[in-house]
Amino acid sequence: MAPDFQRARRPEQVEARRAAILGVARELLAERPVSRISLRELSDRVGLAKSNVLRYFDSREAIFLEVLDSVWVSWLDELEGELSALDGAKPGYERVATVIATSISRQRLLCELISTMAAVLERNISVETARTFKTRAGERTERLADVVRTQVALDAEAAGYFAKAVFILVAGLWPYANPGEAVATVLAERGAPSGHAMFVDGLTEGLANQLVGLAVRAGQSPEW
Repeated sequence: MAPDFQRARRPEQVEARRAAILGVARELLAERPVSRISLRELSDRVGLAKSNVLRYFDSREAIFLEVLDSVWVSWLDELEGELSALDGAKPGYERVATVIATSISRQRLLCELISTMAAVLERNISVETARTFKTRAGERTERLADVVRTQVALDAEAAGYFAKAVFILVAGLWPYANPGEAVATVLAERGAPSGHAMFVDGLTEGLANQLVGLAVRAGQSPEW
């Protein structure tokens, strides 16, 4: 529920109200996909009118972009620790790709929000919200590139390209690995691998190929 004040006036009250809205958004995302969550439902769960929710976020999509940024940072914190735990000076591109794919596969909320980001969440927001989100996204992407460079021999430009490719591949693979009930039934009848295996294997292969391709273009001899 929202904090016990009718209108947020002081900065700490505004932040408390925003935190309450984001908390409810995450609760709803644990129950159903973002496509099935309306602003009215979210407002009712918070205990505010829609117009009051829009005092703190300019749209439903802006709320979920804020959630996306939060889980993105949490994943990077986790991934940094996982990659730093790899032994050997240069653990190999396939191993790094496997760690990244396995790690992000555990972040269902992050993967879902990435898969809807460009087509849905970035479509109904203000210029200011877009500017803020894209600035943060650039910082998160740069951080991922820096983390990868601690493990593989890539220059800054190539690592930045790879970091962007991670999210493009996730956005494409996630919906295919999580189909509707009818398609899931048909895939099971045909003996297709589970959605989780399809996602992790496909992402690992795609990321490894990206790393090797970038190394080859730079004139290196990549070690798998």
